[in-house]
Amino acid sequence: MNAKGKAFERAKKKAENVARDPEKVKQIIDSALHKATEQKTSSQFQEISGKFQALVRMLKSWINREYKVIPWQTIILSVTAVIYFVSPFDAIFDFIPLLGFADDVAVLTAVLASINHDLDKFMKWEGEVVQEEAPVAGAVDADFEEVPGDGKTEAGK
Repeated sequence: MNAKGKAFERAKKKAENVARDPEKVKQIIDSALHKATEQKTSSQFQEISGKFQALVRMLKSWINREYKVIPWQTIILSVTAVIYFVSPFDAIFDFIPLLGFADDVAVLTAVLASINHDLDKFMKWEGEVVQEEAPVAGAVDADFEEVPGDGKTEAGK
C-alpha cells in the first residue's frame, strides 16, 4: 500500500469513531471550511469547491437530523475525506509548496466521485426544501392594526 493509501486508511479509521460524535464532526467541518477558505484561490480546489461545499452541507444536515437518508458508508467516506483534507500530515505534507495540497484534492475528488449519486440526491432534496421555504411570489406580507371603535361601520349605523 502506498503512502496515500495508508494515510487514507488512517483517516478512515478515525472517521469511523468521529462519525459517532456529532460535536467532533462539527469541529472537523469547521476546520475544513477554514482550510477551504485559505485554499479558495487554488485552481485545483476551485474545480471541486462546489461539490465539496455540498458535501459539507450534507454532513451538517445529517448531524442536525434534517437529512437522514444517507448510507452509513457515504457518511464514513465523507468524514474520511474531510479528515484527510484537514490533516497536515497526510501522504504529502501540506506545508510542502505546490505539492502538499495536491493529494488532498486527489482524495477529495475520488471520494466525491464515489458518493456522487448520494450527493446528487442530497442536493435535489436541499433544492426542494429551499423551494418549500421560499415565500410565494407576489404574496404580500401585511400587518393589520385594530381600529378603535365599536365595530360598526358608517353603513351599519
